[in-house]
Amino acid sequence: MKKIEGAEKVIFICEGKKCGRYSKELRKAFKSAIKEAGLKKEIFVARMGCSDNCKCAPVLCIQPENEWVGEVKSKDIPDIISKQTENNNKQ
Repeated sequence: MKKIEGAEKVIFICEGKKCGRYSKELRKAFKSAIKEAGLKKEIFVARMGCSDNCKCAPVLCIQPENEWVGEVKSKDIPDIISKQTENNNKQ
């Protein structure tokens, strides 16, 4: 078994039937914004199966805070990333 060093935070983006319509675009936008902010080692973007929150599509979950966010749009990404870096600075 080999231990893999991972980022401190993970943003899981739902890939369910409804969220999946938006997830590819969101993933690309998050990855680009994270790279631009120089946070590739701190924040990782991953896919997750259906979260059963279809009414709030697209949905993402930020770990380790266990923060769930719905109705996410590309314009929300800078605020979400900024909040995550603020949380890191408080710890």
